[in-house]
Amino acid sequence: MNEEERIRRAFENKRWPEIKISDSWTIFKIMAEFVEGFEKLSKAGPCVSIFGSARTKPGNKYYKLAEEIATKLTENGFGVITGGGPGIMEAGNKGAKESNGKSVGLNIDLPFEQMHNPYVDYDKLIHFDYFFVRKVMFVKYAQGFVVLPGGFGTLDELFEALTLIQTQKIARFPIALVGTDYWSGLIEWMKKTMLDEEKNISKSDLDLYKLVDTAQECVDYINEFYTKYSMSPNF
Repeated sequence: MNEEERIRRAFENKRWPEIKISDSWTIFKIMAEFVEGFEKLSKAGPCVSIFGSARTKPGNKYYKLAEEIATKLTENGFGVITGGGPGIMEAGNKGAKESNGKSVGLNIDLPFEQMHNPYVDYDKLIHFDYFFVRKVMFVKYAQGFVVLPGGFGTLDELFEALTLIQTQKIARFPIALVGTDYWSGLIEWMKKTMLDEEKNISKSDLDLYKLVDTAQECVDYINEFYTKYSMSPNF
């Protein structure tokens, strides 16, 4: 078996550790992740991405709130997309699964997310090696973002979406920040420092998200948004 055939077979069987090749060949691994993501998620229908900490325990109020939000989203015809891991992600998938909604998991191997949670639909579980490919899937197939308390990864997803909307690289969609107690400090800093003192954002940029505290407020915000705009892939 020549080197080209060995690489081809390794790609077909997703035996990534066996593929020790130059950077130019890495593009095929990246393409494979995009193709799998596009094929599976294009069949999922309208969904909302739910973000939050992988460290949140089931007894936490935000875990319960994420579960309730997911349930209400499915009752309103949306599927739920999460990172497929524990914590808030598990709560989102659990709420969707137990209310017979579509439960999507975009899994990646991380220190706090070694394996997917048990509430992801088997046919809607996708494993990623590349963060940037995974992030495209979160945005492209989501009709909205629901962002609960989380860490650096949660903030990364939030500000990526805000940046893409702000720069008109994607169509606008609703972004709900859940938890006044958690988000108010960041929002105040954005208003006072980013906007008023440094002029690094426009006043209209602060309208790209909405702060909510209950599941009903969250779902009402998303539904109200789509009384004005049509649903479609974001780019």
